[in-house]
Amino acid sequence: MKTDNSEQADVAIIGAGPVGMALAKALAEGPFRVLLVDSRRRRAWESDPRALALSHGSRQILEQVGVWNSDAGTAIHSIHVSQRGGFGRTVIEASDYDLPALGYVMRYRDLAAGLYAGVESIDLIDDCRRIELTIGSRAVEIRLSRGEETRLVAARLVVHAEGSPASEAGVRVFDYRQHAVVAEVRPVPGHANRAWERFTPDGPLALLPLGDDYSVVFSLPPDQAKRLQDLAEDGFLAALRAQFGGRLDFVTSSARASFPLALRIRRQLTAPRQVWVGNAAQSLHPVSGQGFNLGLRDAWELAEALCRGAGDDAGAAPTLAAYARRRDLDRRGGMAFTDGIVRLFSNDLAALRLARGFGLQALDIFPPLRHFIARRMIWGARAWL
Repeated sequence: MKTDNSEQADVAIIGAGPVGMALAKALAEGPFRVLLVDSRRRRAWESDPRALALSHGSRQILEQVGVWNSDAGTAIHSIHVSQRGGFGRTVIEASDYDLPALGYVMRYRDLAAGLYAGVESIDLIDDCRRIELTIGSRAVEIRLSRGEETRLVAARLVVHAEGSPASEAGVRVFDYRQHAVVAEVRPVPGHANRAWERFTPDGPLALLPLGDDYSVVFSLPPDQAKRLQDLAEDGFLAALRAQFGGRLDFVTSSARASFPLALRIRRQLTAPRQVWVGNAAQSLHPVSGQGFNLGLRDAWELAEALCRGAGDDAGAAPTLAAYARRRDLDRRGGMAFTDGIVRLFSNDLAALRLARGFGLQALDIFPPLRHFIARRMIWGARAWL
């Protein structure tokens, strides 16, 4: 492979979203020459309307890389978990763990802006319409097409941090046959920094405090999601009230959006001189807000692995193999946790409804069991090690 006319990098990160930028920032103080590559134009995230749920463990990672902005996030002090049409409920409190918050809700664009400010010194090639890789024994040649311009980069390691796993060999896909309807609603009275996870026979409904509002994520079968999305504002707010049985009231709503839900897991995290992180490695159901937090832990542990063991070669096979082994428990745990919740709660079978009620009551009555679940949500598999 000819690399004489190529730009040189130790690590080329494809995808300048929050996970890719967090990895670049974590590597910036180390010995590596880092390059960010993105198919989107620079600062495309400025118009992104999404909200992200960040665990306290994710806050700790962002603090470690120097980009945490406490003013941009809304703290979650408690989470109320219940099921519609059945008994049983539990409440998880941050004070039980001596934490300022269980987690935070932040607009995607605010998080991306903080990370972007932290990586401005790192070379970023944006608006790449085509990215082609040629894998060699000592480096990967990356051909980047930007309109009429073509750039060649030779990198020791390519990190894929963009997109979701495609339906291809080596990727496990399970279609949940649900769509997530997302919006922001204004509660009356205020939310008091409490999040709600309400399980319904059609799918989970989450309300996450964001500023003065709630960020709503309602998972439903596609036809019901379409009807909910098409309702006028009053009809949508009435549908939300009906799910909570008078516990909460809502007075205004933003426009709604919808997207399909599926579990996508890449079986192998690594290949010669390549590694996949974040949504490029696994795409989970949004229940319990685990997906982004899992991806951020991918980035942090990859940075640790590279700084600890790569030496002069960031793409060394033993380093990548060690990273994949270390991530296995957390990935499998995150997948099993979210997938199990969706399968257990997205139905109206009487026997399972009864079992769910006893399970929720058990979480409320036996603190060690509740703490086990809560710590997993906050820190992932690290909570068990």
